[in-house]
Amino acid sequence: MNLTTLDWTIVAAYFLFVLVVGLIVSKKAGSSVSEYFLSGRNMAWWILGVSMVATTFSADTPNLVTDIVRKNGVSGNWVWWAFLLTGMLTVFVFAKLWRRSDVLTDIEFYELRYSGPLAAFLRGFRAVYLGLVFNVLVTGAVSLAAIKFGEIVLGWDGWFTLLLAGSITIAYSTFGGLKAVVITDFVQFILAMIGSVWACIHLIGISEIGGLSELLVHENVAPKLSMIPDFSDPSVWVPIMIVPLAVQWWASYYPGAEPGGGGYIAQRMFSAKNEKGAIKATLFFNMAHYALRPWPWILIALASLVVFPEVSDIQRVFPNLPENKLGDDVAYPAMLTLLPPGLLGLVAASLIAAFMSTMSTQLNLGASYLVNDLYHRFIKPEATQNELVWAGRGFTLVSAIMGLSLGLVLTDAGQAFNLILLLGAGTGAIYILRWFWWRINAMTEIIAMIASLIIAGYFTFFDHGLEGWETIVIGAILTTIIWIIATFLTAPTSTETLRSFYQKIQPGGPGWNKVIHDAQRDGVQITDGTKDQLPLELLSFVISVMTVYAALFCMGHFIYGNTSLAFSFLAAAVVGTVFLFNAFGKIETKT
Repeated sequence: MNLTTLDWTIVAAYFLFVLVVGLIVSKKAGSSVSEYFLSGRNMAWWILGVSMVATTFSADTPNLVTDIVRKNGVSGNWVWWAFLLTGMLTVFVFAKLWRRSDVLTDIEFYELRYSGPLAAFLRGFRAVYLGLVFNVLVTGAVSLAAIKFGEIVLGWDGWFTLLLAGSITIAYSTFGGLKAVVITDFVQFILAMIGSVWACIHLIGISEIGGLSELLVHENVAPKLSMIPDFSDPSVWVPIMIVPLAVQWWASYYPGAEPGGGGYIAQRMFSAKNEKGAIKATLFFNMAHYALRPWPWILIALASLVVFPEVSDIQRVFPNLPENKLGDDVAYPAMLTLLPPGLLGLVAASLIAAFMSTMSTQLNLGASYLVNDLYHRFIKPEATQNELVWAGRGFTLVSAIMGLSLGLVLTDAGQAFNLILLLGAGTGAIYILRWFWWRINAMTEIIAMIASLIIAGYFTFFDHGLEGWETIVIGAILTTIIWIIATFLTAPTSTETLRSFYQKIQPGGPGWNKVIHDAQRDGVQITDGTKDQLPLELLSFVISVMTVYAALFCMGHFIYGNTSLAFSFLAAAVVGTVFLFNAFGKIETKT
């Protein structure tokens, strides 16, 4: 389908907007690395929360959800719904701790928490690993979705889509820094929500579907509607729901859902005005991401089962789509070609914006690692602020070229998703426990990374006959066993560093009792007298997870027409919200 002049005008207007934003904020962004990477640590919580939501809605997200729904039904979304546990743990436990650390990047944290040459090595290694290798993999997955969208909706070759959208993204993110990214994220979120909801309403109403009631009873759709997997078949419910809820959420390091917080979520928390702002931003993000946004994508995915029941039906309508890019995930952009002029342009602009939002965030984040934790820390410690900003711009450009190129090699969204999960399987527990258990040291993390990479490499490149979920579970178990053994066989972090860390962060919990008691014995005061609020924070975490899931199911049952169940979940969500509102006021923070 060809876009009309109206459609192209909408797309061009967005391109112009982001370029102007990047130009306007470039001067201030270039004044220091703090301005360039953290926008001066003075951003309002609401715009940071919206930015987190916008970044997590990358161009490949609707494609991934569509792929999941077509293959495993609505319940298949537990593979990412389970990450709500990670998100809410970050809200009520880690958000204030990260903001309190006052570091520029979450990798700088290593030399705050650990000591000696190993801490320095870990910081430098993670800077390269996350800033370049892992970051390129993420941007490659996002680029793949942009290629498929461009080929199906815009009628462009994949390389041309990446050249145009990628060049504009590089321009505004390189010169405008985080502030340009966050401002454009805000507009992208508005575009995305309007576009996805409007597109969903229109597509459900087309003649092939016949409305919501007809969609829900269609023979291709009805078996896919359940939000809970079939518990009569372990081969279905174990990988779809149990593994994500029992293992995946804490064991895997996934962008936007890092155990203990991290990545661009941590970067937004560092940019908040204070600890309360960091908590509010992450709370808004998790509520919007899991309870507000999924249903338009899910309904469009279900509708695609009527219009394009099989992948071969997509191929017949789009014969020029390359064979290696054909899969269930392309059903989403295929459905968008049924939109009328104007609406198609709006949705096209929102998906291009989603691509640019995630790309710009990952590029800025990756550059912050490479500048702050590699270049400035090890290569040129005496570099001026201006030199560091220009180094960040150079790293942004290099990372962008590598990520865009990888997008031309990958084939489907699920492939990239599983590879990212596998790469970090088993390391996640460390990122949670290192805040609350003094015995974890730099060697713990180094051994865990090495074990995870070796295990992931084996499962990726050798024939083992295991399902994807089995490799994640086995990888997590083996890696966890290895790093626990390594922790007790290696020397602990220095006493001075442990005391300094506790005095600055005040994490609480019983895992620091030995450090506190030893300090008191030596006449050193490292506690500030505040009450340990970890029990309240953990209770709030549990209630918040139940509240958001209740809201998610409430919306789903209203859509399905199950009003009695919907009102039951609504009541649970309201009760949970009241509790959280009261608990939020009791959680102590530092200004």
